[in-house]
Amino acid sequence: MSSRFPVLGEEPGDSKIHLPYIEDRAEEEVPEFTVGDDSPENRRPWVSGPQEETLLGESARMKAVYRLLAKVAPADSTVLIEGESGTGKELAARALHRNSRRSGKPLLAINCAAIPEALLESDLFGHERGAFTGAATQKKGRLEVADGGSVFLDEIGELAPALQVKLLRVLQEREFERVGGTQPIKVDIRLIAATNRNLEEAVWKREFRRDLYYRLAVVKMTMPALRERKEDIPMLAWYFVLKYAKRSKLKPKTISREAMAALLRYDWPGNVRELENTIERALVLGTRESLLPEDLPDSILDKPLPDSVEGKYQARVRELKKKLIVGAIEQSRGSYVEAAKILGMHPNYLHRLVRNLALKDQINAIVATSWKGHLEGRGPAGLS
Repeated sequence: MSSRFPVLGEEPGDSKIHLPYIEDRAEEEVPEFTVGDDSPENRRPWVSGPQEETLLGESARMKAVYRLLAKVAPADSTVLIEGESGTGKELAARALHRNSRRSGKPLLAINCAAIPEALLESDLFGHERGAFTGAATQKKGRLEVADGGSVFLDEIGELAPALQVKLLRVLQEREFERVGGTQPIKVDIRLIAATNRNLEEAVWKREFRRDLYYRLAVVKMTMPALRERKEDIPMLAWYFVLKYAKRSKLKPKTISREAMAALLRYDWPGNVRELENTIERALVLGTRESLLPEDLPDSILDKPLPDSVEGKYQARVRELKKKLIVGAIEQSRGSYVEAAKILGMHPNYLHRLVRNLALKDQINAIVATSWKGHLEGRGPAGLS
């Protein structure tokens, strides 16, 4: 598969890419395809699935994820997926379900951190009529509804101790009682759990049951953070450009080399979810034919390269930028608007560059000198 993506300055013919998972309609299903070479161990573990539920990446870390998913999916083992928020843990869970013998049955997802304990118990296990105030009718819980299929428990580390005990029984005996009930209910489900916490540490602190942890971690996998697979950023960025251009009925834009360099330099604490939000914002707010650095959030642009890793080339480029900006400000007699026109950029982006390159004091001195000359009658001073 090609790893090239359209960037500003390339010929139109060079900008064409063919990605099997990017279809004309987001609702279409995606056929199985390979990542890298065509060997079975690198084959993406899809039979089919909606485009927006697709894991993306050609990095070594993601190939390892695909290989593990392909091995584990056909089995019925409980899986614990670890990883930071925004790394795609739910997408991995859906891949496991879609490629299992249970794919014809439902996959029910529950966020354990989003529902209060009392409501979560009823949501998971159901309740009998009259079990508590407001329980006017019997209700089946999600474990019962998912019989024959899979249940995905996200943020499992936030599960209350009392519910940990009940969940342990489900894993051991494959049965439970509804809230207020006495009749055991048998279920045939596959449980997939996910967490962004260190559960081993939580067990050591007695915040999570040791026996439940070992029941969950029959197979344990970790989704890599985006900063650990930065080579996937161009693919992901271009995928999100196409996704949100279609959703917003906009023409897809290329990504300038400078903007891509900023994306690659950033550490992405919010991982793929943060990258997705960044691209959507840039696509909606950008006014040019391509996405430029000025379309990106300040948090991304305000991260200069550390001196310890900044090579001679980057240092020279940085000094050249400073020289060009200072020269334009002097030529425009302190006017940011006129200096931006000279440099061919938006004034807002010029302000950002001045801040990022630590030129503010030097520019203020130029503006002060310009105003002094203006007051002495030597010429106009910049007003913006």
